[in-house]
Amino acid sequence: MMFDEERMQERPVIVGVAGGSGSGKTTVSRAILERVGPERIAYIQHDSYYRDMSHLPPHERARINYDHPDSLETGLLVAHLRMLQAGQPVEIPVYDFATHARLPETRRVEPRPVILVEGILVFAEPELRSLFDVKIFVDTDADIRFIRRLERDTRERGRSVQSVIEQYLTTVRPMHEEFVEPSKRYADVIIPRGGHNRVALDMVTSRILSLLEAAERQAQKKRSE
Repeated sequence: MMFDEERMQERPVIVGVAGGSGSGKTTVSRAILERVGPERIAYIQHDSYYRDMSHLPPHERARINYDHPDSLETGLLVAHLRMLQAGQPVEIPVYDFATHARLPETRRVEPRPVILVEGILVFAEPELRSLFDVKIFVDTDADIRFIRRLERDTRERGRSVQSVIEQYLTTVRPMHEEFVEPSKRYADVIIPRGGHNRVALDMVTSRILSLLEAAERQAQKKRSE
């Protein structure tokens, strides 16, 4: 597990949480938020950066491969992370998954000592991957991931069961095999069973807390000099 305490003292540490759709990334991210403290973390989801498809008719939007890296405006995310590193707030897009379009409003995110970025493809993009100080991959069996996605998309995103199955077979599974699974090799930490793996979560959050404490001590030392 590679963490650079000197870099942490110079600027925010950026933590990436990747894994397949339905792997439990959000559960892991929320556990980190709860344990470290949401007031210390700027939390960003890569999903917020899906490209706006409002210019296309609904039937064409539904045919787009949303599991390919090109469907996301990763360059904007990279720019936002660099702004946060420089101590500047950013305006995160708000994406509507039911209509495949961005909403007019944005979500303001302030700089924090830790920046937590979550998404299935965050390790697949070299420029984005290079910004992460800590890379966590959540590894969960494919059948569990599919069931979770089916439940989520029908309950929260207004999709039919048949449409979820078709999307899984035509894009989700092939893109997972082409982009997501290979990106696991870049991870510093692999967490099996996602948010249910308390031992791995304890290790990750304890280390982040120790880095924060070291940075706070360093800051206090500089103020007293």
